[in-house]
Amino acid sequence: MSTSATPAPSPSVGDRRDFDAAARGALLLAITSALLWLVVGGTLMLTHTIQLHTPRFFATCEWFTFGRMQAAAETALLYGWVGNAGFAMILWVLGRLGGAKPRGLNFSKMGTLFWNVGVVASVVLIFAGNQTGHSSLQLPAYVLPLLILASAAMGVSGILAWSDRRETETYAAHWYGAAALFLLPWLLSAAFVFLHVSPDNGVAQTVFGAWAGQNILTLWVAPLTLGILYYIIPRLTGQRIPSYSLALGGFWALIGIGAWTGTRSLAGGPVPVWIPSLGIAATLVLAVHYIAVGLNLRGIFTVLRTSLVARFLAIAVACYLLCGLLDLATAFRFSAKYTLFTYVAEAKWMLLIAGVFTPAALGAFYFALPRITGKAWASDVLISQHFKATAIGVAMLVGGLLIAGGLQAVILADHEASFNELIETLKPWLLCSSFGIGLILLGSTYILVNLGVMLKPESDCSCCCEATEKHHA
Repeated sequence: MSTSATPAPSPSVGDRRDFDAAARGALLLAITSALLWLVVGGTLMLTHTIQLHTPRFFATCEWFTFGRMQAAAETALLYGWVGNAGFAMILWVLGRLGGAKPRGLNFSKMGTLFWNVGVVASVVLIFAGNQTGHSSLQLPAYVLPLLILASAAMGVSGILAWSDRRETETYAAHWYGAAALFLLPWLLSAAFVFLHVSPDNGVAQTVFGAWAGQNILTLWVAPLTLGILYYIIPRLTGQRIPSYSLALGGFWALIGIGAWTGTRSLAGGPVPVWIPSLGIAATLVLAVHYIAVGLNLRGIFTVLRTSLVARFLAIAVACYLLCGLLDLATAFRFSAKYTLFTYVAEAKWMLLIAGVFTPAALGAFYFALPRITGKAWASDVLISQHFKATAIGVAMLVGGLLIAGGLQAVILADHEASFNELIETLKPWLLCSSFGIGLILLGSTYILVNLGVMLKPESDCSCCCEATEKHHA
């Protein structure tokens, strides 16, 4: 029997390991959920950005007013998209690095199901008017216990993979992945207790809300992203991380110092001066972490011509370094008094979610799914188009918000400027941000189509060929 028509397996399929096949169900459940949430969250965020320059859009519908739409979009993207995608890829990374037989996958599946039930309930309750008003923690109090238990269950298999690893040596991807799985339930538990069960009145609750909201980004989203990058980039470049001592220092800088950066947003507020000063000082010292990440992951820029996955990850690395630069530039009091209540704050949030985590997770999907499913991607053209849509979309979204925020700061500083002048000046740049999120949303449909074709059951062609041969005979 001739095999000349049978394609040779791609390198990604040939790299499949026992863990990939064993964890296939749990990983595909989380990945599929993540991509659906990316579409839902992107649609809500698109609606929110339209409301920035067209205030009458959905203004007559109580459920879809500006404040509720912003909170729902933030929750859908942060907990729906980031939660599912980050869990799936960190579980995959820890399982592959550990090399042991996977355990606790049923816990992970149940945790994923209950996590998504909790996020759906959160979005619905937010539309009903039950948001908290704390950035990155808009989750209603009734849902938090479910998400705490679900996040702990989701992390069981990853933590077991960490503890069951065959080698005593650990890697940077180990550190960041395990930290993210440990810290999320802790942060959600602390938020539940101090914001809902026994909240302090006045200044103390504001301080804790700022601290906890920033830590969701610094101690959860950032480690998830870095765990992905530190695992995949050396495999694309074929080289080890240049300095593991530098990587270890960067890790402990993020965990130990990054936890205190949240209070910088309170500069100029009715709080003791030392509280925002602590956040400003921590932001300054955290520059060490960004330097370590940049030096260790710079190799990704050397393989852009040979790998579409590398291009996604390069966006993530570049935007992560830009995040650190923007945090540093806007942390000080002399700059914060101009930018604090402008679109610059929203641009920084979107830069981390859309510019850092999203390209990293998408690149990880394109790298991991052929190994998980044992099948190659159906269309390289769709992957290429997805990259272009994501790259242009991130640039337009973040760039539009940053320019709008800068212009907003200048106009607000002019006491003679009118509100109508402000609206007309900012509108083109806010339209640019809407177009950017629209491109990112369009790109998400490409990977859904590609994944659907990849997972489509293969038809049994052998019977058809045999019947055709008999007919011609």
